[in-house]
Amino acid sequence: MRKRRAKELAILELVMFDADGVLFESAESNVAYYNAIFSAIGEPPLNLEEERACIFMAAMTVFELRAREDAAMLARMREVARTIDFTPFFALLKPPLELRPFLLDLKRRYRVALATNRSATTHGLIEHLGLGGVFDAVASAFDKVRPKPAPDIVRLCLERAGVAPARAVYVGDSQIDAEAASGAGAHFLGVGTRVEHPQRVAGLAEVPTALRRMFDES
Repeated sequence: MRKRRAKELAILELVMFDADGVLFESAESNVAYYNAIFSAIGEPPLNLEEERACIFMAAMTVFELRAREDAAMLARMREVARTIDFTPFFALLKPPLELRPFLLDLKRRYRVALATNRSATTHGLIEHLGLGGVFDAVASAFDKVRPKPAPDIVRLCLERAGVAPARAVYVGDSQIDAEAASGAGAHFLGVGTRVEHPQRVAGLAEVPTALRRMFDES
């Protein structure tokens, strides 16, 4: 009876994806975006610490790294971010494969969702990538919840999808993604070299096979 119950709990219903570093490589785009904001307020470009952070941290975290408790500077950055045109930066994103057919094929077996530290750019990004109508749930820092590594975004995504954590997996590329998944009670699958985890693949194309292996699906 116990073995049968464990098998039931291992059934996968929902695959939640991080955006940056998973669905696309965004380092060039993110660096250009933040440098444009910094330039607009007379600040120098991102330093190395900020460049690393801007790949997976929420925008407010990157702004706070630069402002260092300077409330006036932080307010200026937020104002520029509210009015900036994201289109040129979306054009610099580099998906590793055609995302819409990949995700629609995955939806033949699971529901799919997006859980990201992005904020105001989230919905524009979905449209730019041609993914309108694909995701069964979307949660982001725009929802005014704590960014990852806090589990709030993943929990909100689960709530919106109506799926129990034990029947969901979060696919991410960083340690903060792994922490957020763990805190929300969901499974985790790492992608790429920026994350260390027992369950990890080299790239997005390997995710479907890894999911079948993790959940012992035929």
